[in-house]
Amino acid sequence: MPALPTSWIRSPLRALRRRLGAVAHDETDCADSVRQYFRNKAATQGYTLSLGQLQIIEHMATQAARLESGQARSLYLHGAVGRGKSWLLDGFFQALPHTHKRRLHFHDFFARLHQGMFEHRHQDDALACTLDQLLEACQVLCFDEFHVHDIGDAMLITRLFQALFARRIFVLVTSNYAPEGLLPNPLYHQRFKPVINLINSQMQVLQVDGEQDYRSLPNAASQQRFTQGHYLCPGSPEQRQALRLPLLGEVSIPLQVGKRELQARLIRQDTVGFDFAQLCEQPTAVIDYLELARRFDHWILDGLPCLEQCSIAEQQRFINLVDVLYDQDKHLVLIGAAPLDESLQGMASDLARTRSRLGQLRQIG
Repeated sequence: MPALPTSWIRSPLRALRRRLGAVAHDETDCADSVRQYFRNKAATQGYTLSLGQLQIIEHMATQAARLESGQARSLYLHGAVGRGKSWLLDGFFQALPHTHKRRLHFHDFFARLHQGMFEHRHQDDALACTLDQLLEACQVLCFDEFHVHDIGDAMLITRLFQALFARRIFVLVTSNYAPEGLLPNPLYHQRFKPVINLINSQMQVLQVDGEQDYRSLPNAASQQRFTQGHYLCPGSPEQRQALRLPLLGEVSIPLQVGKRELQARLIRQDTVGFDFAQLCEQPTAVIDYLELARRFDHWILDGLPCLEQCSIAEQQRFINLVDVLYDQDKHLVLIGAAPLDESLQGMASDLARTRSRLGQLRQIG
């Protein structure tokens, strides 16, 4: 057999080198675009990035560069409230030159997951069918405010994470809790260990720390509609008139939300008003708040009590409601009889996040 000409061998090698060089160039560009996006975003908003944030951004840039090759390792960011976790997640999502990406608040995704599994309950694998419907061709999934307090949810989350990793979807999660702090109830924590182990083995766990609460910065409120809202105490007629608040009716107004009928005190174009009791002392759910947030941009919530006098279930509904309004960036006027700090005392696990978010409202009283 005659020897192959060296040019025959060199040609495919050159082509391979060119392809590898192009891939390396694309990966470098992707990483640089993430770094540059955060530099520009911080400069525009007047922030000075901390060393800890710069380290997180570098981890993000590294994993962004590995997405196309399928070698990226998912990221789990945790830390105290107001340390910029959501800011980092949003920046990463916006910086990615990637079309197959989704950014969801965990409440939103989990509500859709429950609904989809109910709709597909007669299928052999309701979870797989639901994920096919929710994620389609998604390759990057960003979850904000991940937490677990219910053992029923915990079992489903275990299956969810197993399915996401099996599909090789890159997952970026933010949480107030380190993985070991999820589902802290000692009665159930041990049963949640499999997903904690899964997170630790499949994801790079990074702490977002620092002394600065970024929500307390003077210019933080200029970035969102939510933070243009107000807290009124005690909600006198003069205070309401000063904000030109519409009067809440004395008679409740039926409001159809999905298959449930809620009672409101005001419905006017894109504005809705409720008493605290109507939303949080009734068995309402996150999926109800999400549906209402899709329909109304301006919210009035009257009659906020001191939460420590409420049941844990009522406190948790209020926490969930504030989470949805904050994430969906809705304008809120909250009215209570006591100063905000006094009203937000309670035993529910996530009240620290709620205090931080509502602390951005302009307080009148």
